[in-house]
Amino acid sequence: MRWDALFADLQAQWEAEQRSADDEEIRELAEAEAAATRLGDRVRARRGHPLTVRLVDGSDRSGVVVDVAQEWVLLAEGERRHLVPMSAVALVWPLAGAAPPPAAVDRGLGLGHVLRALAAEGQQVLVHTLGGDQVGLVVRVGADHLDLATQGGVLGVPWAALTGISST
Repeated sequence: MRWDALFADLQAQWEAEQRSADDEEIRELAEAEAAATRLGDRVRARRGHPLTVRLVDGSDRSGVVVDVAQEWVLLAEGERRHLVPMSAVALVWPLAGAAPPPAAVDRGLGLGHVLRALAAEGQQVLVHTLGGDQVGLVVRVGADHLDLATQGGVLGVPWAALTGISST
């Protein structure tokens, strides 16, 4: 009889050690996954849901997440659209867990691609910058800046100063 209890105790100890090792491995995998998650991945998980971003200038943009790439997010606020560079985001809420990895086309759509598409549209936009807001047409997009044709002339806007572009 004592052997039965001894072997039952050994079995219970082994199972407890296995559970502990499994729990530790799960914790390590979860930490590794979190460490590899980019903000754009978490924002992409909110596609189709409301999101608010506070920009580096202290202003907020809110809307339903329409599209996301690593460098930008597009929010819909009714009929108005807000293109926000991720580099201009200071805070974002509410966030969800990470979405599946982006498709190759999403990874390749940088801010320049989207800005060139806006220029091709030829529609008036409201450009938000750290230096203030300007209304005009995006007429040229360079490697690190855009040209905005306004009533006062053509303004160069470095991407580093860009906090967003909204439809008018």
